[in-house]
Amino acid sequence: MLHRRQWITQCGMGLGALAFADLCASTARADESRGFVPTHFPAKAKHIIHVFLNGGVSQVDTWDPKPELTKWAGKMLPFENLQTERKTGVALASPFQFAPHGESGIPMSDLFPHLSKCVDEMTVVRSMYAELPSHEMSLMLLNTGDQRLVRPSMGSWLTWGLGSLNENLPAFVALCPGGMPVGGAGNWRSAFLPGSFQGTRIDTSNADPTKIIDYLQNKRLSPQEQTRQFDLLQQWNAEHLAQRPGEAAMEARIKSFELAYRMQTEASEAFDVSQEPEHVLQLYGDGPQNRQLLMARRLVERGVRFVQTWHGDMQPWDSHSNIKEEHGKVARECDQGLAALIMDLKQRGLLDQTLVICSGEFGRTPSVEMGQDGTGASLGRDHNHWGFSLWMAGGGIKRGSIYGATDEFGFRAVENPVSVHDLHATIMHLMGYDHQRMTYRYAGRDFRLTDVHGEVVEGILG
Repeated sequence: MLHRRQWITQCGMGLGALAFADLCASTARADESRGFVPTHFPAKAKHIIHVFLNGGVSQVDTWDPKPELTKWAGKMLPFENLQTERKTGVALASPFQFAPHGESGIPMSDLFPHLSKCVDEMTVVRSMYAELPSHEMSLMLLNTGDQRLVRPSMGSWLTWGLGSLNENLPAFVALCPGGMPVGGAGNWRSAFLPGSFQGTRIDTSNADPTKIIDYLQNKRLSPQEQTRQFDLLQQWNAEHLAQRPGEAAMEARIKSFELAYRMQTEASEAFDVSQEPEHVLQLYGDGPQNRQLLMARRLVERGVRFVQTWHGDMQPWDSHSNIKEEHGKVARECDQGLAALIMDLKQRGLLDQTLVICSGEFGRTPSVEMGQDGTGASLGRDHNHWGFSLWMAGGGIKRGSIYGATDEFGFRAVENPVSVHDLHATIMHLMGYDHQRMTYRYAGRDFRLTDVHGEVVEGILG
């Protein structure tokens, strides 16, 4: 006895199988555009822009002022053990000045003169905490919900659930100038979810939109020749898939080829910020960070679900030595663009449907880091996962508010602590999902982004 697919394959020289495969592919594309998991309740956001200030932003130098550090400057803090990755010494007062801003009066340091004008659109969460003071593990935890095992990234979970709003662009894009960040593609991979939901990494260090994606345009073949070549390739892939139904790798390959083919018509235009009016270009400012924040807005405007912007490869915010100079440098590279992103989204009516998140993977110590030889480092701070800050705006977030608090020195979250799992649960909630019910069965168990943890942080919802 022949199975149905075998019968179709052998009848009519396999033409029935090809038609069946094409029908299945068309249905799959339609399902993908609609999403695979219906939302559990009305969503407050349709898109996410995650601005990743990778390396570990110092909370006590940005969004969490601590006057006690100034009083204790040069003295040992009254802790028996700071439990840091490296040995630390005396208290280090912030070299930056804080002042209240906006009608909400949220204090922000002078590292962000442009962004401070937008505080009334933001909620600053001061009570975040992670699990370990390690870049690799904390990056994976924030991106995938697990700091050790290979798990799907947050962007993959959401695009698997919601699908795409634009068939000609990836639903999940990671913008990163230069090389790969710590952890590489593991930060945006789909793991056991279908491969088509892995993030597409774009190197934004090149300002030329025709070169930002390698081999996007074919200079040797005409569009008609490419179409014939593509059709033949997909025909062969469909034959292969018809004989091996359910082969996940082949299904992902077919979808990747389809997306790459369609991207030729729209990708270059989406990344070409020179098409923006001069006043918009001036609003964002120069440099790869500001440019990729403008790209993020253009991608969201064109239906991309999840855009992640990395400040760069390695850890640009990892200020172990001269924090005044090092934090000052990287803040100047993105301050204007961050403010422009909020204002631009609001002017276009996109802020209410776009959740903007700005964070690092952990914070930094309130005390000075010591050198390995026992001497003091040159006014830098070590990693600190016990307490740090991030801010969110748009997409259902409360405007002009502060949530949670660290202790008087900014070391540990003590009031309304928020774990990374709580953050993920809240993000899923804003996108219309109950994080406990959005699961994927793999290897005999149901997995979810928050694993067995996470509570929605009601206090930051608008």
